[in-house]
Amino acid sequence: MQIEHHSPSSLNLFCVSPAMYCLEKIVGVRQPVGAPAHRGTAVEHGTTHGLLSLDAPVEDCVAVALEKFDTVSALSADGRRDAHRDTIPGMVENALSALRPYGKPTSCQGYIEWRPEGLALPIVGYWDYRWDQHGNGIIVDLKTSERIFNSVKTEHARQISFYTDGNATGRVCYVSPHKHTTFRVENLSEHREALRQIALRVERFMELSDDPQFYLDITAPDLQSPYWSGPVARQLAYEHWRI
Repeated sequence: MQIEHHSPSSLNLFCVSPAMYCLEKIVGVRQPVGAPAHRGTAVEHGTTHGLLSLDAPVEDCVAVALEKFDTVSALSADGRRDAHRDTIPGMVENALSALRPYGKPTSCQGYIEWRPEGLALPIVGYWDYRWDQHGNGIIVDLKTSERIFNSVKTEHARQISFYTDGNATGRVCYVSPHKHTTFRVENLSEHREALRQIALRVERFMELSDDPQFYLDITAPDLQSPYWSGPVARQLAYEHWRI
């Protein structure tokens, strides 16, 4: 499978689960999208509605999010679907509490492409929200989670560092059904360079062979990892690695 670009999420995946990276990006086999990802899409959809229309009642924003969730998850076989749907109202409310004080975003879902020195392929992605009316600008990435973290996760710091242009402030907003917290990410240039270094290693890794089977032969899934915890992932581990 030909890789045309890198993304912060795929580079982070290479770090935490090389086997899953190989299966998805090289072999071309992807797992079905699960309920947590559908929930994240829905919460962002409802939050965006509430940020672009600052006077919109929270109940309307929740309704927008639930409608989006029902649409994108209509064919999902994930048994957690209903449980995750129930957490959407609290997450939307907390996201709006965290982000409405910034005002109306200048833009949402902005595309960025970076072609750093030494890489054959660009790194591309989409940031969630940008406010240009605050200083040199603020870019916020919204993350949904069952719990709130005490500090920004390293993979999320790499992501937000990629989205900033060197001047804008980068922040990560975590929302759960009950709480929210926002972290300003420091050392953006160092995190951005880390992302470039990972991409360099991915490209060197990809130069080892043109045969997808080669990459299955030199990796193995960690079945203790959350990436391999679901029944579909475990079946894929057996089919491709006999593990």
